[in-house]
Amino acid sequence: MDLSVFQKLSDDIRKEISSVVQGQEPLIDMLLISVFARGHCLLEGPPGTAKTLLARCLAQVIDLDFGRVQFTPDLMPGDVLGVNLFNFETNEFRLTKGPVFTDILLADEINRAPPKTQSALLQAMQEKQVTAAGHTLPLEAPFFVLATQNPVEHEGTYRLPEAQLDRFLFRVKLDYPSLDQEVTILQN
Repeated sequence: MDLSVFQKLSDDIRKEISSVVQGQEPLIDMLLISVFARGHCLLEGPPGTAKTLLARCLAQVIDLDFGRVQFTPDLMPGDVLGVNLFNFETNEFRLTKGPVFTDILLADEINRAPPKTQSALLQAMQEKQVTAAGHTLPLEAPFFVLATQNPVEHEGTYRLPEAQLDRFLFRVKLDYPSLDQEVTILQN
């Protein structure tokens, strides 16, 4: 692809996302760099900073499948990767793929899940494949994870170890929009 064509495509995507998610232009740039570089992105910010809206908007603008997992303390690795379910009609086990089998996955509040579940997702991010019920399945490209952490509450959370943060190309800290940006958001 010619560089000028790529630049125009990037500008068009940025403009389209910015029309919906306002006041987060540096974040949109980091997100696009992550997608184009085939990396993953970790967003740290309080609730209400358009993290989920941004992920949905990105998937819609570039026409990719979108999945979301709300990480909770009772989430198991199989809830993310997939599980073997027994089919009583055929008397066979059938692998049911989990939400990780998508183009863009929003791993919402990843620090709320137990370390085993975090590790399963981080391994899938690193290896671009999933092992579930003895089956190894590739994750089709593009596979992009946008994970979020809420830095406000730490009770009942499991911080990602520094050694696992390298799975993310960027770790972006967000804050609430300025007063002027909030007024613009309300007017639109």
